[in-house]
Amino acid sequence: MQDLNDMLYFTEVVDSGGFAAAGRTLGVTKSRLSRRVAALEARLGVRLLQRTTRKLSLTAAGELYHRHCVAMCDEARAADDAMAQAQTEPRGIIRVTCPVTLAQTVLGPLLPTFGARYPLVNVAMEVSNRVVDLIEDGVDVALRVRPSTADSGSLVVKHLDTTQSLLVASPALLERQQRPAVPADLARLDTVAMSAIDGRASWKLLGPGGLEHLFQHQPRFVADDLLTLKFAVLAGMGSCVLPDYMCHDELDAGRLVPVLPGWQPPPAVVYAVFPSRRGLLPAVRAFLDFLGDNLPRR
Repeated sequence: MQDLNDMLYFTEVVDSGGFAAAGRTLGVTKSRLSRRVAALEARLGVRLLQRTTRKLSLTAAGELYHRHCVAMCDEARAADDAMAQAQTEPRGIIRVTCPVTLAQTVLGPLLPTFGARYPLVNVAMEVSNRVVDLIEDGVDVALRVRPSTADSGSLVVKHLDTTQSLLVASPALLERQQRPAVPADLARLDTVAMSAIDGRASWKLLGPGGLEHLFQHQPRFVADDLLTLKFAVLAGMGSCVLPDYMCHDELDAGRLVPVLPGWQPPPAVVYAVFPSRRGLLPAVRAFLDFLGDNLPRR
C-alpha cells in the first residue's frame, strides 16, 4: 500500500535542497530519508532525483511527481486548517428530526433566531413522527417527546424540557354534555384521539393523592395529527388530550377549558438524542446549547 508520508518526505528533500536539511525540518534522520526516497523510486520504477556529491537535482519524472506531491501537501494542510476552523466557529449543515407538533408550535418559531445567531450554519430538518435510526439515516440530532428516555439505548440524551398533557374541551361541549365531576362521568363526553384500536382508545389519568383512572372510550374522530385534533376540539366535536405547549393561548382565552380539574395524563419528557459527545461538531453543539437555553421551561 502506498505510504503518503513518502510523498511528504520527497517534497521536503526537494524543497530543502538535501537530505540533511529535510531531516532537520522533519525530525527524521538523513539515512532514513534516503532509504524512504529510494524505496519510493523503486515502487514507482523511475528515478526522481539525480544525486551528486554536491547537490541534488530533479529528473524530468521527478519534476512532474514533485508538482503532484506539493499539491497533495497543500490539500493536507488545507484539510487541517478546515478542521481547526470547524472546531472554533459553528458552520456547515446539521441534520435534525423533530415531531410534527413540536416543530409547528415550539421549534419552528425559534429557528429564525438560531439562524441569525449562527449565519454559517444550515439546518436540514425532517418534520416527522417516525422513529429514525440516527446512524443509518445520517441524522445529527433527533428531538423526541416521550414518557421517558429509557428507550434511547446507547445514544447520548440531552434533557430539554418536561411537558404536561391536558384533557381539554370547548366550553360549548361541556355545556351540551355536562361537565364531569368525577372520572366516571367522562363516559358521557364525545372524544377525539390520535389513534384507536378496533375503534377504541384509552387515556391514563392521574388524580389527587396518586389515584389513577384508565379512561376507555370510542372516539368520534381519529387523526394522527394533534393540530388537526385541536381544530376539532375547538369546534366542539369532542374532548382530547393535548400537550400544554400547543393550547396555552386557547386556555388563557377561555376557548378551551380543562375537562376534569385535578386529573391529567402523566408528564412527558422533551429531549434530544445524538450519537456521541466525542467529535461533536461545533454547529451541532451550538444547536443543542441553543435549544437548552431557549426552549420554554415549565
